[in-house]
Amino acid sequence: MTGALAPDSWDEIAPARSVWLITLADLALLLIGFFVLLQAHREADRSKLLAGLRSGFGTEAPAPVDPMAVARARVDGYAPSSAEADLSATIAWARDVARDGRTVITIIGSTALTDDVDPRTGSAAILAADRARAVAAALVAQGAVSPDRLILRVAPGQRRAVTLSVGFAGDPPSAAGDSQ
Repeated sequence: MTGALAPDSWDEIAPARSVWLITLADLALLLIGFFVLLQAHREADRSKLLAGLRSGFGTEAPAPVDPMAVARARVDGYAPSSAEADLSATIAWARDVARDGRTVITIIGSTALTDDVDPRTGSAAILAADRARAVAAALVAQGAVSPDRLILRVAPGQRRAVTLSVGFAGDPPSAAGDSQ
């Protein structure tokens, strides 16, 4: 047993290469290979390429995500159990922020914690939806924004208000190839 080492002597042996360096090199080669794959398929249909990559990793298409808000406005002044409010300032705000066709406006209707429900159904969620729908209908009727650029949500139990947030969602599908 001349070649056997005692357990204490493992620390004395210096490796020829650090383990992390080999792992880093493998990662860099995989990353370069991935970018070469993307470059080779740059003329391919992007949605098909993404679907293929998702299926390769065993995932489904992601759920739509609301765009990150870059500006907000709020409609206050709702009477309890009412979906009526003055929307003149909100329409002017929405018309200004919706000039860029890449934006979408998320409208969140909400109700107060107590005694703020729809008078016919007794539901806070229905009243919150009515408030959001009324704001959306006013924006569309006044030509401030098209209906396909609106996202409606409800959040009962917060405050008697409707919150609007504008976010960038990217190029619209119909104008993706157009230059303006």
